[in-house]
Amino acid sequence: MGIIELDAYVLIISGVDRWSFIDGLSTNKVEQSCSTVLTDKKAKIIDVIDVVEVGENCAVVGYGPYKENVLNHFQPRILQQKVSIRDVTSLNCVYASTKPFPQKEGATVSQSYLGWIVITSQSKPLVSTLSEAEFTDYRTRNLIPYQGYEITPKVNPFNCGLEGLVHQSKGCYIGQEILTRMRSRGQMGKQLMQVSKGAEDAISVGDEFALVIRRTAV
Repeated sequence: MGIIELDAYVLIISGVDRWSFIDGLSTNKVEQSCSTVLTDKKAKIIDVIDVVEVGENCAVVGYGPYKENVLNHFQPRILQQKVSIRDVTSLNCVYASTKPFPQKEGATVSQSYLGWIVITSQSKPLVSTLSEAEFTDYRTRNLIPYQGYEITPKVNPFNCGLEGLVHQSKGCYIGQEILTRMRSRGQMGKQLMQVSKGAEDAISVGDEFALVIRRTAV
């Protein structure tokens, strides 16, 4: 097992409408802890987030540099919903784990598209055991995209290997009509692929494999 600290933000969503609020803005069905995608009107990615149940609240964990875009996406849509949002990024550390992480006092653990994520307070940090290069190698071996690399505001979830986070029967979220039409027609555009590390169009490069986004042959 290896863990690495992520450049991540943590938002706390409180209130009786917390689950329906996140569910109505993302591609996956959000009824419990899960990974999901926030998309804009053109179905481009705003961020991939992990929603983690924390007592009577939800923690939303995403990529640090995308935090302001997420807050700008959330804030105008709070009206008439019984929710509040607190930014607790400065109080917490977030880690990715390549294998199930044991439950321990002071740590919140949830399964994620990355593997598992672990949230701790700043006063009780963990020791990272993976280097950036080792984390990249883990991702390339397991076809896992990451923000700032394969996951950017220029792509939709289908382009970067996140089809599993787009619920097939869910409707009524921003970007849903475009994604549903793409899926129903079988026209999802470019796809995330695992190739040899010598590829010229490689985005993430590991010891043996690389990740690329390419248009597939019809």
